[in-house]
Amino acid sequence: MAAEHHHTCACCTEHRDGLPLSYGAPAPAAWKPRYSRRRDSELTADQCTIKGRHFFVHGLIEIPVRDSGDTFSWGVWVSLSETNFARTHDLWDDPARAQEPPYFGWLSTELSVYPQTTLHLKTHVHTRAVGRRPLIEVEPTDHPLAIEQREGITADRVKDLADLLLRG
Repeated sequence: MAAEHHHTCACCTEHRDGLPLSYGAPAPAAWKPRYSRRRDSELTADQCTIKGRHFFVHGLIEIPVRDSGDTFSWGVWVSLSETNFARTHDLWDDPARAQEPPYFGWLSTELSVYPQTTLHLKTHVHTRAVGRRPLIEVEPTDHPLAIEQREGITADRVKDLADLLLRG
């Protein structure tokens, strides 16, 4: 009999049985704690500005778990142009935001479980209904993250990811 895994989901603090299906980064890779003292920099749970020049949103790379029907999610940060960031900000509480075309962004989270860096992968940021994080679509390349998003992963891979991440 396998040991039960219990965890608290970082997004909603629900206790769940089984393996974690979501992991996230608290800030973009470029964020430094000292920036929080700057007037032109801000980090919230959803958006980040660095030095008034670099703009990021927090979204989810969703990966189907083929043999369980679950969805595995990476909570990641993606950089946006100033124009698209301003538009995201303006539409934050607008139900019409779900009709927005996707925005281009650079992945700004290092997912160290992959053999190649995930920083600066090209993405499309799909705005969703109010209250839902944007869906981050990684450009379909031969990067292992892109392949996993495209083809899905197995429950065994979810277990391997949990082992890698919990070991640090």
